[in-house]
Amino acid sequence: MKALLWFVLCAAIAANVSLNFLMEENGLYIVLSVVSGVVVLASGAGLWTLRREARP
Repeated sequence: MKALLWFVLCAAIAANVSLNFLMEENGLYIVLSVVSGVVVLASGAGLWTLRREARP
């Protein structure tokens, strides 16, 4: 599970960075940027939750 969350986190960060270089600011850019930001936050929260559960 952690490996999948790390993969999703890295992919969303890479997508967000590439959006900044490849797209002009328009409606689609804003939507994709928000979606990738939400995915980054969700996967980060999932990793943090799993880390907290693993500790004694």
